[in-house]
Amino acid sequence: MSTGRPGVRAGVIDWAIAVGVAATLLVTGLSKPHSAASLDLLGYALLTVGGLALVARRRAPVPVLAVTGLCAAGYQAAGFDVPAVAYLFAVYAAVRAGHRVVTVAGSAAMLASLPFAAMASGLHDTGEAFAQARGALEIAWLIAAGAAGEALRQAERRADEAERTREETARRRADEERLHIARELHDSLTHQISVIKVQAEVAVHVARKRGEQVPEALLAIQEAGREAMRELRATLEALRDDDTAPPPGLDHVPELVKRARTSGLDTMLTIEGERCDVPAAVDRTAYRIVQESLTNVARHAAATRASVRIDYRPDALAVRVDDDGEAAQGTAPTPGIGLLGMHERVTALGGRLRAAPRDGGGFTVQAELPVDRTP
Repeated sequence: MSTGRPGVRAGVIDWAIAVGVAATLLVTGLSKPHSAASLDLLGYALLTVGGLALVARRRAPVPVLAVTGLCAAGYQAAGFDVPAVAYLFAVYAAVRAGHRVVTVAGSAAMLASLPFAAMASGLHDTGEAFAQARGALEIAWLIAAGAAGEALRQAERRADEAERTREETARRRADEERLHIARELHDSLTHQISVIKVQAEVAVHVARKRGEQVPEALLAIQEAGREAMRELRATLEALRDDDTAPPPGLDHVPELVKRARTSGLDTMLTIEGERCDVPAAVDRTAYRIVQESLTNVARHAAATRASVRIDYRPDALAVRVDDDGEAAQGTAPTPGIGLLGMHERVTALGGRLRAAPRDGGGFTVQAELPVDRTP
């Protein structure tokens, strides 16, 4: 249920503006000499009504435009040479409400009537009457400029809001598409790979139970099935990585190292510096770098040892993964999907990534992710 607070706040603002304009008109009227002293009471009344009429400018912009215009002409005729400030506020409100034709017609009538109103106040010099009419609107044009600026500001605010809405919509659609892909992968590939993995394990088990030699091809299928399941799970975790569940981060790196050791890769984890909280994007990116690097080592490097080093620095988080594989110094690495993905993640955070063979053989992946420590 709506509390109505925005409407109450707008009403308070309307009253504040109306009272302020009425007070300004009255003070200006009191500070200037009048050409027709017998009409003072009428002039003060018109100044007050013209200002207070602005309270209704949102609900009834056209009637307010007419009332403020008539009041401006009336107090000019009563001998009050006061700028038509209230009328300019009414013009702004009417134009903003979309009544452009009515506003133009009313303003033309207003401009034509002011000289005659000035002459009705007792001025017999036509030139002086036109000068007084022009003076009635000079300061008001400044108010109009301010009102136009406010309209522009609100238009820019609405444009920014529309841009944020578009970004949120695009992000939501991307999340929905990512989850849809995850469901498709889970429904199609997971079942098939599970069948292959189970059948291979059953065949290996039966052969060993019978005392037969297990074919190398069958063992390779068994291991490939296990690895495919691990890769698929990692892919599904990445696709389902959203705000509903905390994504893996630096706290999960020891699990990656343990998994690498289980697969036969002698892996060592070293953490340097004073451990502290880092932004979620940095935390997630560091985990993905270690994950992808160890996966590449296991699949392509033909390595026996690997090291993971995480260094907490004052203004950055450094991640380095080394292996003793077959990569030779001077050979350029093939930029696969994994390396490209790591580079995109690091670049998006304003960091630096180096992936190249190292001296003495082997490969190194080194990333430096900036961390803002400003509280």
